[in-house]
Amino acid sequence: MQKILVIQTAFIGDAILTLPLLSQIIKKYEYSEIDVLAIPSTIEIFRNSPYVNKVIEYDKRKKDKGIFALIKLGKLLKSNSYDIIFSPHRSLRSSILVKLSGVKETYGFDNSSCKLFYKNIIKYNIKEHEVLRNLRLINFDDKKNSWKLLPELKKEESTVNKIDLFIEQNTINNFICIAPGSVWETKKYPIEYYKLIAKYFINKGYKIIVTGSNSEKDLCNQLEEISNQIINTAGLFNINETIELIGRSKLLICNDSAPTHFGMVNDVKVLTLYCSTVAEFGFYPYNRKSKYLSYDNLKCKPCGIHGFKKCPIKTFDCGINLKPEIVMQEAEKLLNDF
Repeated sequence: MQKILVIQTAFIGDAILTLPLLSQIIKKYEYSEIDVLAIPSTIEIFRNSPYVNKVIEYDKRKKDKGIFALIKLGKLLKSNSYDIIFSPHRSLRSSILVKLSGVKETYGFDNSSCKLFYKNIIKYNIKEHEVLRNLRLINFDDKKNSWKLLPELKKEESTVNKIDLFIEQNTINNFICIAPGSVWETKKYPIEYYKLIAKYFINKGYKIIVTGSNSEKDLCNQLEEISNQIINTAGLFNINETIELIGRSKLLICNDSAPTHFGMVNDVKVLTLYCSTVAEFGFYPYNRKSKYLSYDNLKCKPCGIHGFKKCPIKTFDCGINLKPEIVMQEAEKLLNDF
């Protein structure tokens, strides 16, 4: 039995995109068990993976912040006597933990901080999807787009029952999910445009379910207030419950953010809207039922890998020029494509 550690302390969306790697590690190393090092916000994702033995929490922003906590965690990893470490995360802290662990067989990317701390250094190809890039850590043989593996999560009975009850109580049987939020302001498609899209599909006979985190309640409230056919669930459900809810929808419309990847878990139709970023960064929806839209005829786009709190040139043309009529038209095509 080989003990394997996967280090992924990035955002929620990155955690979802690490799940296909976990499934293929188990396939390649048949007699093995996987532990995952994760941040508090992604623990529930990895705990719900059918391939994970144990999740180790690393609260790098709060209680585990600082060099002494890092050294303590490194000692813990060393005491666990792992045989192999795979690190999709490329930060300095992750590299230091790899070094402190004392593990000899380690895999990281060539753009990782302190990449020389890894025994096996893998090329990070910016032109590939993040799922495929992660799979390269185990020398995955990509033939005929075989990398397009859907992320897997266990369906807990309590989660399914909670969403069943919510749908029954609200008499919902034909709905579209809209997730208008993002950590980055310049990734957010204009809320006024989302309102027009919501009204359009309400007139077509759909209900609209708005999803988001607790911190996105105010943003989501702006959508809810325009119609009694819109239900705001921001902050109401945890990640796994939100994924289950999205899995019941006819379509998810969202920004270049974590909900895009939530849709992949249940193979839902996803329409992702790119503002300041581009699909070429490798975080687009990749199941056959999904599409993305982006207004790319701009010299300023992309303005950064993640985005900014405000548009650097104060125009936000990348969002404003992606007109809602274009989104409605593409969404209709997806809804009518059986």
